[in-house]
Amino acid sequence: MGNHGMEELIPLVNKLQDAFSYIGQACNLDLPQIAVVGGQSAGKSSVLENFVGRDFLPRGSGIVTRRPLVLQLISANAEWAEFLHCKGKKFTDFDEVRQEIEAETDRITGANKGISPVPINLRVYSPHVLNLTLIDLPGITKVPVGDQPVDIEQQIRDMIMQFITRESCLILAVTPANTDLANSDALKMSKEVDPQGLRTIGVITKLDLMDEGTDARDVLENKLLPLRRGYIGVVNRSQKDIDGKKDIKAALEAERKFFLSHPAYRHMAEKMGTPRLQKVLNQQLTNHIRDTLPAFRSKLQSQLLALDKEAEEYRGYRPDDPSRKTKQLLQMVQQFSVDFEKRIEGSGDQVDTVELSGGAKINRVFHERFPFELVKMECDEKEMRREISYAIKNIHGIRTGLFTPDMAFEAIVKKQVMKLKEPCVKCVDMVIQELINTVRQCSNKLECFPMLREETERIVTSHIRDREGRSKDQVLLLIDIQLSYINTNHEDFIGFANAQQRSSQANKSQSSAGNQASSPPASGLIVIRKGWLTINNISIMKGGAKEYWFVLTAESLSWFKDDEEKEKKYMLPLDNLKVRDVEKSFMSSKHIFCIFNTESRNVYKDNRTLELACDSQEDVDSWKSSLLRAGVYPEKVTTVESETTTTSDNFSMDPQLERKVETIRNLVDSYMAIVNKCIRDLIPKAIMHLMINNVKDFINAELLASLYSAGDQNALMDESQEQAQRRDEVLRTHQALKEALAIIGDISTSTITVPVPPPVDSSWVGGSTGGRRSPPASPTAPRRMSSGQRPAPRGAPPPPNRPGPLGPFNNSADSPQAPSRPNRAPPSIPSRRPPPSPTRQAP
Repeated sequence: MGNHGMEELIPLVNKLQDAFSYIGQACNLDLPQIAVVGGQSAGKSSVLENFVGRDFLPRGSGIVTRRPLVLQLISANAEWAEFLHCKGKKFTDFDEVRQEIEAETDRITGANKGISPVPINLRVYSPHVLNLTLIDLPGITKVPVGDQPVDIEQQIRDMIMQFITRESCLILAVTPANTDLANSDALKMSKEVDPQGLRTIGVITKLDLMDEGTDARDVLENKLLPLRRGYIGVVNRSQKDIDGKKDIKAALEAERKFFLSHPAYRHMAEKMGTPRLQKVLNQQLTNHIRDTLPAFRSKLQSQLLALDKEAEEYRGYRPDDPSRKTKQLLQMVQQFSVDFEKRIEGSGDQVDTVELSGGAKINRVFHERFPFELVKMECDEKEMRREISYAIKNIHGIRTGLFTPDMAFEAIVKKQVMKLKEPCVKCVDMVIQELINTVRQCSNKLECFPMLREETERIVTSHIRDREGRSKDQVLLLIDIQLSYINTNHEDFIGFANAQQRSSQANKSQSSAGNQASSPPASGLIVIRKGWLTINNISIMKGGAKEYWFVLTAESLSWFKDDEEKEKKYMLPLDNLKVRDVEKSFMSSKHIFCIFNTESRNVYKDNRTLELACDSQEDVDSWKSSLLRAGVYPEKVTTVESETTTTSDNFSMDPQLERKVETIRNLVDSYMAIVNKCIRDLIPKAIMHLMINNVKDFINAELLASLYSAGDQNALMDESQEQAQRRDEVLRTHQALKEALAIIGDISTSTITVPVPPPVDSSWVGGSTGGRRSPPASPTAPRRMSSGQRPAPRGAPPPPNRPGPLGPFNNSADSPQAPSRPNRAPPSIPSRRPPPSPTRQAP
């Protein structure tokens, strides 16, 4: 094979590929594409074939490459080729590859020199190539022939630009030695997309076809018309050699003999030829690989650190060891117990900042949800007064009573106390649900052992369900205890005398309410809650839904522009306000509730209701509970039947009956306040004792014994298949990561990065093909390399503002300041070739 330079890089890339294949990751080196740009018959295809080491591209005069050929080289054990348009068909004879390229070209473009931007995609698999992408582009032409369109030059230019504008594309600007370099379209297009010259390499072909007595030495030494990465001269096979089936090995040997024997090039023979071009690209690819290594290394190191602790636990692990299973069972149960207690009681370490834990949710049930459910059970004022009046009348019967019957009070109180059973039982259900959720969350750490996890969840959940019945019985017993004896001697109970006095003062307080409204009580200063809420029913014309900072006190609900509370937007008094739920809209992710006035007045500006939105239902319940503390009760949902009854029985009572109803109403309010206070205190305590503490004690003391009695503990500790795979994968990945880091370290120390050459004055590139261009680097330099005259002032050193030809790809690094010779004496004559200045030595 002819690509020995590339073969030096293959082991390096293979090592990287192996390093990443160990851990099942792709080695995304993203090696640069190599595009060959130049005029027709400049030798582009020959340069490209040298990378593959095979003769497979069409040849001939005029425009031969009429479609872009995207050639993907893939390293493999065998050698074959395949086309994207012939999937599944392998070509082992590269003469057939050439014929297929010609046939596919003619299929799209026709046989009369037409062109097409549709690329031909060819993959070549070989053990002698790197994973590279090479692009053979049509030669730049100016005059259309055959079926070519009038704008052939612009079409080819656009086609070339499509590839070389990519930053990952190396440009080989190919120019024949027997043409004017200053008018090279390849260099001009390269300068447009690569003004710094970082990815452009000049390639001079057909050095053996120059006129006798002429040479391209000044160009190849990068003195005349310099490029940042300099020029490399190559000698390709002639058409006669190709027709004579001269292989690439023989062609490379002939090329070397040419440079060694030519008097103008023998001093730079080691810096010329196809092997040198391969070496230059080799170094460029090596630089690219080294640039990607730091990112790879940091990625692998972070993965290694993440696996260190887990790999240490798995090292020396024996899954069938009975003593290990027993020890691990004890550890798992103990860890489950600790996790459960931390989630219920709270903990300072490993605090969850994403969601509420089980204990925090149970606290919310006790102090927000449960009080709210109690208030929801209270009936409204009209229904209460109607029931009291019925009770009084039914107790008196046919007689007209002179006194307020205490039996009416007792009947109404018992009915109200009975309503408390439902919210109390619901409170138990909510706590049970949170306990079961907490058990499932704690058992996630047991997922390595599915039988142990399943059995643990079953045992603990069964115990919770067992305690559920006892807890509900105890809660209902507390309600029955309240029903068994109505204690009218309670120190907080107002009594009949105070109730009658309060009812007589009710009318007086109503008449003076207007005067007292101007001076709110001090309790209005008590802040119950603060937080962000969204006012949902602001019209789009006024800006749509907006978020404000709300402050709830015992007397009002105010909102501000932000939490600094400097710019108050509105203050809403809480008098005659109630809360109702609002259905969540289809398009909204918010949860909504609204505040309205019981007297059908506007609540906020022109709105009858104030719709407030929260991010979650928990926030809605929490705000409702806070409003409840401020005296804003939820709306009582009444059925149509009860509304009809209320309307039909809305008769006027006589003053005596009205006084009795008001008295009993005050007594019921006073006594139910005592009962509610007692229930709010006792129910959470009962649930805590009978349910939560009992479950904690059971897990600490009896769970392990229950697991042992449930079956074979060895079977409980059988790890899941996923866990076994996980353990093997962790150990394998951990070892592979260490090996990959070692391989990357070897590559970092064994490869050498060559610095980028300094910039040169390449302003001469870009002149038009009509001959108008910037002055060449040498004031008297000829425009054609084939000119037989040499410039007279060759001994003059380069101007101070033009750096000497330095850098890894400078072919005159050994003679940066060589003086001119009036005659072309061989460079080996000492008197004509003074040693280079040490200050201008290339790095």
